[in-house]
Amino acid sequence: MTHDSDARVHDLIGVGIGPFNLGLACLTAPLDDVDAVFLDAADGFAWHHGMMLDDATIQVPFMADLVTMADPTSPFSFLAWLKETGRLYPFYIREDFHPLRSEYDAYCRWAADRLDTLRWGRRVTAVEHDVTTDLFTVHAETDQGPETYRARHVVVGIGTEPSVPAPLRGIEGPAIHSAAFLPNRDALRTARSIAVVGSGQSAAEVYRELLEDVRRDGYRLDWITRSPRFFPMEDTKLTLEMTSPEYTDHFHALPEDVRDHLGREQRGLYKGISADLVDELYDQLYRLSATGPVPTTLRTETSVTDAVWLADRGTYRLTLRHEQLGETYEHEVERLVLATGYRPRSAGFLAPVEHLVARDSRGRLAVARDHHVDRLGGRIWVQNAEEHTHGLTAPDLGMGAWRNASIIRSVTGRPVYGLEARIAFQEFGLPASARSTARGSTAASAPPRRAAERTEVSA
Repeated sequence: MTHDSDARVHDLIGVGIGPFNLGLACLTAPLDDVDAVFLDAADGFAWHHGMMLDDATIQVPFMADLVTMADPTSPFSFLAWLKETGRLYPFYIREDFHPLRSEYDAYCRWAADRLDTLRWGRRVTAVEHDVTTDLFTVHAETDQGPETYRARHVVVGIGTEPSVPAPLRGIEGPAIHSAAFLPNRDALRTARSIAVVGSGQSAAEVYRELLEDVRRDGYRLDWITRSPRFFPMEDTKLTLEMTSPEYTDHFHALPEDVRDHLGREQRGLYKGISADLVDELYDQLYRLSATGPVPTTLRTETSVTDAVWLADRGTYRLTLRHEQLGETYEHEVERLVLATGYRPRSAGFLAPVEHLVARDSRGRLAVARDHHVDRLGGRIWVQNAEEHTHGLTAPDLGMGAWRNASIIRSVTGRPVYGLEARIAFQEFGLPASARSTARGSTAASAPPRRAAERTEVSA
């Protein structure tokens, strides 16, 4: 059985249906001149269900939904979902811009249910390009057999997958990634000791969840991070201006080695812990300590250099290194939760068109400023696979609608949705008056100075 194997040619095919391609589906839905279809191997939309804790919120305001920053009038907005479900006034009275994580997931599933362009249960296996017709053929496997689709453009939005550092990769035993925390939470609590490894929001949320019952269930809880401290995510307003079109322009134009340096330096801007949660953790520890010692340790500057599952003992033997002191020691624990982040998922289905895909010196996708990766000049696009070329705006939900509006403009050749070019009060590179007189090449070989404020304020 094949599907769409007749003469029909789509304007674009989206591979993967996470928040970014779902947003693209919402923004293309009302357009008469865009025939789009979106494919995903899953049976339906699901967003971080393994970390869907009751009180967890997303780390961006509700306006960073699927559509609002491109089209505030869209019927697919978060506010439209609140209104339809009778939650608009309670959300208003709550006076918190940040939706619950469960709310955001329910909202996305609601939007998905209203679209007829989504095809679930389709695992894309290959994308081919026909030179004669200049069209892409997308092959997908389903339970009923293979399907083929044809299109002029392909937008890859397959998301990320759990990332595990080399010393912990492939270890035996019951270790889990934080992405699978909720299904394993009750089993973890039956252990005598648990270690959480990681430093970001997920690690903090897992630690908080397990800390609450540490006395009742009688286990020791350790939090191990190689970071020098449990640092809060920096979200002051001038820093948030770095999630802007003009900072992305600046970052993208930098040499590859400078971008890589900044990528490591800027992790604290979006991979830290929310400041409120850091304070909540301290208050939680303080409250528990009022009735005696708390069976927990928090270890900073500590890397896991080796982990061995001792099946006869039912424990892990961890080799830990304190980075400041340069000292190594061993630590034994029954259960491990690896809150070690995510990495872009490999798009192996692009292998047949690899000759059309641009790569950088390290073999990564060489993503153009407008997010295309092909040598044809704008036919294959990526969503959230360009952190190394576009910086911290790549995974930011708040910039997803802007990126989708940009892709739609390129596909249609017209500005369907307004695209802000400048929104920041800062200048991130040389001021316009200095560009023509600038001399030397030091800026290309050294990390740029931190953004300075303009002398004239204009948005």
